[in-house]
Amino acid sequence: MSELFDAVDALVASRAPLPPTEERKRLRQAHGLTLDEVAAALKVRRATVSGWESVKKTTEPRGPEREAYARLLNKLAELYPAPAAALDPTPTMLTGQPAPAERQTLSAGPASEPADVTEHKNTQTAPASAVAEQAAPRPARTARSASMSHRPGARKATPASTPASGTDARFESGPLAVVDVDIDGQVLAYCVGGLVLDVPAKSLPSLVDWTLKEARLGQPKLSGPGKDADPLLVLTESALERYGLPVALTEEERLAGRIPEGHKVIKQLARADWKLTKRGFGPWARIYRPATGSERACVQLCIPSWHALDTRHWGEAGQLPPAELARALGVYASRVMTPRGSTAVTGLELMTALHPATRASEPDENGKRHSEHNPGSLGKDPVDPAPCEAPDGHPVLKDLPRFHVRGPAEKLFEEAYDWARPMTDAECTLRYLVGIDVNVAFAAGANGLNVGLGAPTHVTNPVFDPKLPGSWLVDLSHVDLSKVKVGKEWVELDGSLLPSPFTPKGERPEGPAWYATPTVAYAQELGYEVRPTEAWVRRENGRYLDGWYNRLRDAYLATMADLGVDADLAPADFLAAMNGYKARDPQLAIAVSAIKATVKGGLGKLRERPRGEGWRPGEPWRALSRPTWRPDIRAAVISRTRINLHRKIVKHAAFTGQYPVAILSDCVVYAADGESPLDFLPYREGKPLPGGFKLGINPGLVKHEGTQSVLWGEEVRERFDAPELNLARYIKDGTVTDVDNGE
Repeated sequence: MSELFDAVDALVASRAPLPPTEERKRLRQAHGLTLDEVAAALKVRRATVSGWESVKKTTEPRGPEREAYARLLNKLAELYPAPAAALDPTPTMLTGQPAPAERQTLSAGPASEPADVTEHKNTQTAPASAVAEQAAPRPARTARSASMSHRPGARKATPASTPASGTDARFESGPLAVVDVDIDGQVLAYCVGGLVLDVPAKSLPSLVDWTLKEARLGQPKLSGPGKDADPLLVLTESALERYGLPVALTEEERLAGRIPEGHKVIKQLARADWKLTKRGFGPWARIYRPATGSERACVQLCIPSWHALDTRHWGEAGQLPPAELARALGVYASRVMTPRGSTAVTGLELMTALHPATRASEPDENGKRHSEHNPGSLGKDPVDPAPCEAPDGHPVLKDLPRFHVRGPAEKLFEEAYDWARPMTDAECTLRYLVGIDVNVAFAAGANGLNVGLGAPTHVTNPVFDPKLPGSWLVDLSHVDLSKVKVGKEWVELDGSLLPSPFTPKGERPEGPAWYATPTVAYAQELGYEVRPTEAWVRRENGRYLDGWYNRLRDAYLATMADLGVDADLAPADFLAAMNGYKARDPQLAIAVSAIKATVKGGLGKLRERPRGEGWRPGEPWRALSRPTWRPDIRAAVISRTRINLHRKIVKHAAFTGQYPVAILSDCVVYAADGESPLDFLPYREGKPLPGGFKLGINPGLVKHEGTQSVLWGEEVRERFDAPELNLARYIKDGTVTDVDNGE
């Protein structure tokens, strides 16, 4: 009989009219589903699902895909009926529809779930192929009431935009949980996808045990030789009180980055044979037992009220209700990786997670495998930088005289732009200053970049090789920007209106200086000869950052697409979509901010400086013990990012005669007659200038940063008596709060 019913359902679905495109999108978003998830479930491309929801170019599904799609929409319509009037007091999700919640408790034996609960189970905890189907009951669990709205003050769990953890049954609850205590005193764990678990643990050691044995939290490894991610528990203020931890750190504890070793909770952990890492019990504590074989026993804690989530990168995430915080962190964890600390720490950890230092060898004659170097990785041992690459105070510079200041001929100084110039008379007659910003510019700079993997080799009078990573001592002062090659043709420009591509301040070099490979290669590209006198090169090299870039790019694009900013939008549509995108879904906007911070922070960690610890110049500091302490890689990425930007500026100037007024890192300001980037970017029939600036969300393309009037710019510079004040720093909202000597 069930087969007959299924056949009837399929027949009805194949002929039934589908809802309008806006309703299709509303239903998908109401359940927290992404385009990728629906595409995977229906076995079609992401662009196909996007077309089914597009207002401008709607395409209709056919055949079996239509039947499955109609079934999905019908089930979602039952869960999220179209709002007739805003009179329902039920707590709502960001879409304005009632949010399904799932609350479960763990039992010792298998149990099936009541039909009324499984009907409303969040499908994101199931395999992607089953998105349109009713979720299967989980073994070893007994479901309790799926609705928490009967209890005054209870929070509803908000579905995330990404699945909890794919098809890996070990981690079916997702990568993390936010632990909170409700008004009835019940400890709850809010997981990704709207799942809420009852937590029986009465102490922190038992909470760790429960997490590892029963909660099914964690994340599969990102590469073959890698390791699975440890589960992450986020403790709210009420959870801290329940487990005997302070809600906030004292000033002394904050400076130390941890609570005292004698705290009662640390003693509880020690009695239960749990250990803490060297950084102790701080905002990102790690609790573990030594690994036995391949089995790991480790739980990461995140404590927002101890400032674990930096507001510069995570915004107001630490103030979100538990379910919403789980969603924001869950999107980040699913698309980047489970946070291991700050966004900077996570950015660095992502590099090693994608390229572990070692791998298992082929079996030997006895059938045993051994640990061996993983090709393409940085290895497990740190390497010393070249003297020119080392920051001041590094042990390789210990023989330098005290207070010696190294100049360009002794020190590699590859940094982002901070350049500005006075406006010309012609520019002052224009009405606006328009800023454009390169999307995740440093990630784009890392894409396809050949970097050194091993130690440097010193050579004298080398022949420059643009494919060989390294640092080169060369005189580029002869490069004249008034006449350069653009492609294969020489063009004449007003060099006085352009920054030098070789220095962060845009000043023309005065003699020999150290440069990374991309900078020297660009001098050749501009048509000038280069003759290095010395170099530190890395013969062992590779595209180490490609996987890192791809992972972060995909995370950024997928999250922006969920916010309504797709990669294939026309320029005007893109500008409109970017207008107010953060307000459409504040939790996803938090994830976007964290993803971008992961890029910059991860690269910054490659050259991490001493952080107190009683360090003295000439002595090693903690970061030097990492194989990922690689200032040469950071310098190469920044060099390439700056060169990429200068190349676009030169092509734009050669084609339009327009020159930038100010540049700050990846933001460029032009004077224009209109308020929009389209008022000065040379689009022809919707196509941008080849090799120039292009509007779009992809890394390396540009977005609108902000617009102010020319009068505003002149007034600010006059007020602070700074004719070369960098207006790019203030172009976003026009607020000038602090100026130091016009910089």
